[in-house]
Amino acid sequence: MDRAYEGNETRQLALDLGFIPVVPPTRTRLDPWEYDRAMYRRRNEVERLFRRLKGYRRIFSRFEKLDAMFLGFLCFVLVADGLRGLC
Repeated sequence: MDRAYEGNETRQLALDLGFIPVVPPTRTRLDPWEYDRAMYRRRNEVERLFRRLKGYRRIFSRFEKLDAMFLGFLCFVLVADGLRGLC
């Protein structure tokens, strides 16, 4: 969840469905809650990974018709992205 979804109704729905909302409260909230800051940072890393994956046209356009080929190319891109982070 992001700060845009930090309303009481949305938080309660997430709790009712068994999820743990990790959204920080807005600064103007009268009764702010505690949240896992480390997990919130990990959410940001996942969002940035999806943004980088969208840079590969074959993935976001789904050129591969076979699931095995799509998964293979996705694994290739993830390895290439990981190696780029090491350089």
